[in-house]
Amino acid sequence: MNAPDFGTWRRMAEAPRDGARVIVALRDSEQGPAEVDVARWARPPRADYYCWIASDSDKDCTIAYDDSELLCWMPLPASSAGLRASVQATSLPLIPPEMEIGGSGI
Repeated sequence: MNAPDFGTWRRMAEAPRDGARVIVALRDSEQGPAEVDVARWARPPRADYYCWIASDSDKDCTIAYDDSELLCWMPLPASSAGLRASVQATSLPLIPPEMEIGGSGI
């Protein structure tokens, strides 16, 4: 991925599943409002499946996301200070009202 890719939201189906860290947009749910996080595709400790894991997780407290909890993704910005300064802040993508997905229906 190159630096110009930063700032462009993409569909989750296009997200890299190679362990690279990316920015993800979480859908709003009964657990909280829509927000962004940095995550990577990996296998949680003591699990036999892969999912999106927040980069600030640790082996005792894994924060994992299913594909259905995520709206879209974008690459992380380049580490070059000059490039970061030239990229304008982006906002969350427009999230259309939708049916509840995978919630308890409370």
